[in-house]
Amino acid sequence: MPELMVLIASTRPGRVGLPVGEWFAEKARQNGRFDVQVADLAVINLPFMDEPNHPIMGQYTKPHTRAWSEKVKRADAFVFVMPEYNFSMAAPLKNALDFLAREWHYKPVGFVSYGGISGGTRAVQEVKHVVTTLKMVPVAEAVNIPFVREHFIDGRFTPAKIIEDSADAMLAELERWEMALRPMRIPV
Repeated sequence: MPELMVLIASTRPGRVGLPVGEWFAEKARQNGRFDVQVADLAVINLPFMDEPNHPIMGQYTKPHTRAWSEKVKRADAFVFVMPEYNFSMAAPLKNALDFLAREWHYKPVGFVSYGGISGGTRAVQEVKHVVTTLKMVPVAEAVNIPFVREHFIDGRFTPAKIIEDSADAMLAELERWEMALRPMRIPV
């Protein structure tokens, strides 16, 4: 079964990204299309770009970079659970992407975005520039959660049916793209 990495991008104390990410990871497990792993950037705690070599070389000198590289290399597809900050992605997500290069190549990526009225859609548009440069394929289907705090009951994320349905559609599309891109990930 292909591995899906659910990457929780927010690292702020009191973040809503963690319960949203936990909901999505459980949803993906129940969906049964992927072996689901969660990567929480708050736990991984990458420093700010401290490698002396360009990531395309793959000559990592730090244990945290090697560990991050192995984790990303194992994944066949990704879902970024991400907030919108100032019409863009959170800095820890950009940093995590920039740490590596080839490990991201030819893998599909979906987005669970959240925020205010836009539901994080402007941040998704910004991150698409980065992921396509890394040779990733962003899927069109997405989960956008406007006014995310309105979807919490007793501290637990409780999405509306349309959000649940969006997650199922995105997972189906991720599965299609993962299968289509798989031959491109085989080392030549």
